[in-house]
This record gives sequence, structure tokens and C-alpha cells, in this order.
Amino acid sequence: MLHKVNIAGMTMDPSSNTPIIILKSESSEQTIPIWIGLLEATAIASALQNIKFDRPMTHDLFKNFTDMLQITVSKVEVCDLKNNTFYARIYFISPEKNFSVDARPSDAIALALRFQAPIYVDDKVIEKSKTGDEGEPLDKSEEGKKWADYLEKLSPDDFGKYKV
Repeated sequence: MLHKVNIAGMTMDPSSNTPIIILKSESSEQTIPIWIGLLEATAIASALQNIKFDRPMTHDLFKNFTDMLQITVSKVEVCDLKNNTFYARIYFISPEKNFSVDARPSDAIALALRFQAPIYVDDKVIEKSKTGDEGEPLDKSEEGKKWADYLEKLSPDDFGKYKV
């Protein structure tokens, strides 16, 4: 089953200085943190804050291109979590056919925002992120366990609104 999610916030991991996007289920209090790249975080934050640049950034360029071809994004799904890596699919609608492509969640979310398309997370991703079966920290040290415990206790209220 798919769960519709919203972006609850963005923050920086203080230990690695890596951006984190927090997805929150519309139907529950479940949140999912996903570590993303700085460029993708900037693309997401600029779309969330409706910032327009003089020249198109990569995700804007892709949207301009697909608009010319009459292709739109109908939805994106964060569909799997394997070996601490999240996977996503972008679903497209074109005049000829509907299709989907594999993507990093950060790119899929950046495009979903530009197309005003819904974002979904699959049940198995939520379960794996809860149990740690696939998403348990690679760092088994005391410091790694401390961070895993810290992240487990985070709530969306702990984050600023789209700060990167």
C-alpha cells in the first residue's frame, strides 16, 4: 500500500553536514528521514520557497523539456530501501503512453514539486525504516548507536521549515 506524504522539513546532519529531508505521512505521525545531496536539497528548497532563477536549474530544465514534449509527472513513489539506500520511481504521462523510471528520491521529489505531483512512500519502506531491518546504521560504534537513537526519537517539530 502507498502512503501519501508531505515534506515536513529539511535540516542538516550536524555530524556529516549532509542535508536531510523529512517526509511525513498524511494519515499518521510516521516520518521518514532521507539523507540527500546538497544540490538536490537546494533544488527542493528553491521549489518549496517558490524561488525562481534567471537561468533554469537542472530540474527546471528537465521540466521545461518534458513540457515541450507534453509529458507530465503524475506521481512519485519512494518504493524501496535496500542496504541503507532509498529507491524511487517517477511516473510519467505522455500522449503516446504512460511509463515510469528509476530515480533517486531527492530527484524524484524535486521533480514532483515542480509538477505539483503527489509523493508516496510504499509500506515496505516505512516498515524497513521503522525496524531497521534494511536501514540499520552501518556504524556499529557507540557514536553510531547514539545517532541511530537520536534519529529514532526525532519528530517533525524538531525541524525548521525548509532550512538548508
